[in-house]
Order: sequence, then structure tokens, then C-alpha cells
Amino acid sequence: MSRPPPDPLFILRGSGAAVNSLSFCCAGDGPPFLYSGSGKGAIHMWNLTTRRAERILESHAGNPVIWLNTFKDRRSRLISQGRDIRLCVWDLSEDRSAVTDSLLMASVGFCQCSLLETRPGDALLALPTEHMEEVSVVEMRSWTPVCTLKPDSTLGMLMCMKMWQADSGPVLCAGYEDGSLLLWDVSHRCAYSCLKAHPEPVMCLDIDVCKQKGISGSSEKILQSWTLDNQQNLQMHDSVQMNNPGVSQLCIRADGKILATAGWDDNIRVFGWKKLKPLAVLQHHTDMVNSVAFSDHQDPPQRLLAAGSKDQRISVWSIYSES
Repeated sequence: MSRPPPDPLFILRGSGAAVNSLSFCCAGDGPPFLYSGSGKGAIHMWNLTTRRAERILESHAGNPVIWLNTFKDRRSRLISQGRDIRLCVWDLSEDRSAVTDSLLMASVGFCQCSLLETRPGDALLALPTEHMEEVSVVEMRSWTPVCTLKPDSTLGMLMCMKMWQADSGPVLCAGYEDGSLLLWDVSHRCAYSCLKAHPEPVMCLDIDVCKQKGISGSSEKILQSWTLDNQQNLQMHDSVQMNNPGVSQLCIRADGKILATAGWDDNIRVFGWKKLKPLAVLQHHTDMVNSVAFSDHQDPPQRLLAAGSKDQRISVWSIYSES
């Protein structure tokens, strides 16, 4: 008999609006934190030891925060993306709550940016543009444009993307409105390959760089995994069907063992990453789950899963022993 799914380890309340984005900061010195971005522009800095919001950053003129990311080289740096079409870089060191840099974007869509830290102090940022199908890549230190990536064919609006460092240089996978995935060589500003992965718009994707395998989801019931061969060609791999359609976000744990999904049906699903074996359906939320994230604790048993929902709550789960 299979074990019943676990209950949440704890619940974080008080966001005051839908929770759209999550980012952990647990490595290094200092207490572990979880950052959350809300539908009313607030960024909560949750201390996971006290399980309380240590600080609340009022950002983006009250517009929804749709993406957050912490920097590996500095615990005190945070970047946020809001529906006010602004990117903000925050200095949170020594109890500061200051925006030290910002960039006015041209895109009014919902596509989240993607950050790639190339070396300590340097990073590339991929962001949507005013042209719905294009990706712009900039060097973050000075916001210097690196390239613009535009598909040759009509794939529709850019929906989601993920950038990572390959042996050959920076690579970006973008999901489009027509269900296609396009793999870009950022250095040479050209496409490696294209794959029609879904009949509906690609809502989210994630990549396991070590295994050269990724996964994407849409408004349908199917999660589709795909691989990259030695020539960087995208190829269909396994798929799994969920009971209910729609997924907001996908997250592969850093050890490459499990995958979590944020469901439109209010549930969090956990799969074994190797074969997409369903492991658990985590039920707590009363509205759509918008975001899932795994913590970056260095000690594997301490690693957590967090989920942010339209019901204004964040559920935090300890599922290491369940995997």
C-alpha cells in the first residue's frame, strides 16, 4: 500500500494578494529565507527559522510581481520583475531595502525573465521585448544589449524561457504561443532547433542541464519531456498525463531526482524525474497554484518545496524522505 501524501510542514500567511513568484535563499551564512512576490506589488522576505515575514518590500507601484530571483554570488541581492514593465535590483544587506538599479522594459506580457550568472559579479538576463515573439539578452552590469533573438517563422507570442550555460556558451530555450520550443545559441544569435511540443501555448518549462533533458507544460493535461542530442537538436522523450489540465510552473530539484508542478486545479504534483513516475499529489490550496520552488539548502534532508497560490497562501513541504 502506498503511503499517503504528507501534510505541509507549515503555511506562510499574510501576503495580502495572490502569490505569483517564489525564490529561496538558503545557502551560505545567515538564516534561510524565502522571497515571495504578490499580485499587489509586495515582496515578502520570509525567515524560514521564525516562519515570519522579516521584511516587506513595496515594489512596482502596486503592480503584480511576476518573477523573483536571488543571486548565488551575493545573498543580499535580489531581482524582481513587475507588471509595471520594470525590473528592479535590490540591495538587502545590513537591513537595507533599496533599489540600486532598474530597467524599464517594453513588454507588457506575462513572460518571466531568465537570469544566468556567468561568473561572480557578472550575469546575463533574457527578457521579453515590445515585439511579442522576440527575446532580448542583456549584460546586467551595465544593461548592455548582447543580442536579440527573433524566430524566422511565426510561432506567436513568447510565453516562457530558460537560459543556461552549455559547454559551447549560453543557450536559451523559449516556449511559444503555438506550442513550439525553440533552442537558441545566444553567442551566435541563431536557432539550434525547433520542436512542436504541445498543441496549446507553452506555459512553463524547466531544464536539467546535467542530463540534457527538459520538460514543458501547457493548458492541456500532458506534461512533455524532451532531450537535447550532441548537435543540440530537441527531441520528444516521455510524457505523462495529469488528471486535470493546466500547469503554471515546473521545477526540477537540483539533484535531478524529482519534479514539482503548480496546477491550475489547486494541487501540487510531484513526479520522479527519471521516468516521470507520479509520486504524490499535495493538497492544501483552495485556488490555482501559481509557483513552485525547491530550496537550495546544502544539506539534502533540509531541502524544502514551496508553493504559492492565488489563495494568498504559501505552503512549505518537506518531501525529501518521500522521494
